[in-house]
Amino acid sequence: MSNRHDILLQVNNLTKTFPGVKALDNVHFELVPGEVHALVGENGAGKSTLIKILSGAYVPDGGEIIINNKSFKTLTPSLAQALGIRTIYQERGLLPWLSVAENILLGNLPGQRFIISWKCLREQAGKMLSDLELDLDPDALVISLGIGKQQSVEIAKALYQQAKILIMDEPTSALGQSEVEKLFQTVKTLRSQGIAIIYISHHLDEIFEIADRVTVLRDGQVVDTQEISSTNSEALIGLMVGRDLSGIMVKEDVPLGDVLLRVESLGSGSDVSDVSLEVRRGEIVGIAGMVGSGRTQLARLIFHADKADQGLIYFEGKELQADSPRESTAQGIVLIPEDRKNQGLVLCLDLVDNVNIASTSRGRSILNLGKLEDVTRQQMASLDIRAPSSRTEVQYLSGGNQQKVVLAKWLEFGAELFIFDEPTQGVDVGAKLEIHRLMIDLVRNGKAILMVSSDMAELLALSDRILVMRQGQIVGEFASEEASERKIIECALGTSNGRNAT
Repeated sequence: MSNRHDILLQVNNLTKTFPGVKALDNVHFELVPGEVHALVGENGAGKSTLIKILSGAYVPDGGEIIINNKSFKTLTPSLAQALGIRTIYQERGLLPWLSVAENILLGNLPGQRFIISWKCLREQAGKMLSDLELDLDPDALVISLGIGKQQSVEIAKALYQQAKILIMDEPTSALGQSEVEKLFQTVKTLRSQGIAIIYISHHLDEIFEIADRVTVLRDGQVVDTQEISSTNSEALIGLMVGRDLSGIMVKEDVPLGDVLLRVESLGSGSDVSDVSLEVRRGEIVGIAGMVGSGRTQLARLIFHADKADQGLIYFEGKELQADSPRESTAQGIVLIPEDRKNQGLVLCLDLVDNVNIASTSRGRSILNLGKLEDVTRQQMASLDIRAPSSRTEVQYLSGGNQQKVVLAKWLEFGAELFIFDEPTQGVDVGAKLEIHRLMIDLVRNGKAILMVSSDMAELLALSDRILVMRQGQIVGEFASEEASERKIIECALGTSNGRNAT
């Protein structure tokens, strides 16, 4: 890593205010060539605002941005790119029906007089992929690639465009373990080439593996910047949330009631095969497994978002009569999906509309707008949903607050079984703990939860039982007191049999 005096990027006293929210408050930040500098903090801490200012998407209210010893009050997207700043967001920015090579060189395709030199295109793209040690076919269509390989194309594209500063926003959120390892190898290659990286992630273990320094934001302010070698997870979490987190995120003992959900031999093609399970009132049943094991598909089958071709579902002791999500919801089964933005919310509507959209769809002919406002404010207070007002569009809320809006919708509706698919994916530590508290409150009040999660700590802390899936089947079951990360992973990988752990 370069000497600290060789500063590539420096931010001084950066401020940004939105209606009702001070997103950045006199923020200081610096970056040197060949450094991986992690940026952490709760949702709403100011991370996204900072990187959008650096990429030219937002105009700051005050402060100074210094790049290569040149001072700027604000950046535009074109100026940011000219200065070598590239941002890789969670949502891919590629053209799916073009090849890997075309995407990498897009905007600078080789050739003369509108005739593309395809040979030169492949050679240049191939060299860039080789330099990054990426095993990708330049002729492959982007749409044929998995998420991890698409991300590699984004990185290669940024480097071809002469990136000096690469901003990576939650780069591993949709990757499997092998893809994460490949990404880390690419990051190390970039660092060796002198590329500076701002790395944003909610996964602290990643930060300790890949970062050189870490800056913690809280409520729009920089709390501290530390060498990664001189800190630990507990210290960072304390800085991020500003409060003691001990004892939180562990499910208390709740008396279990009757069986609420029973699934018998449920299946759909090769995705899910012959799955049987039970969930009782007061119980949280976790579902573990590697990416592609069938966890999400199982949740969607139970909710009737996808159609099963075998098996039966019993709810409250009776065979469930439902053929669609609407009919499942009417019976008291709801799904809080992994993709909350596209499947759980109407982003362009405000909190009042989103919180009440399910309960008002029951056929009421006259809506009491004042009552809807009151209901929304009560849910905001009960779930600690942080927003300027109940009329704020949910697209402007942080991920954790959006997740709580989805939950508020179903609480107001009056659901009995809550199926959570990755309940805290992409949310900060503080919001994660609040969501866990809400889940515990649900089962304490006699509800039941079926929880799909890739977060091992979350599964172990919250679940009464953990079911492990592999290749569309449940291959192991662990009682909470006997479960461990090692046992679950071994079972998920097929190196042990988890059935004897119940």
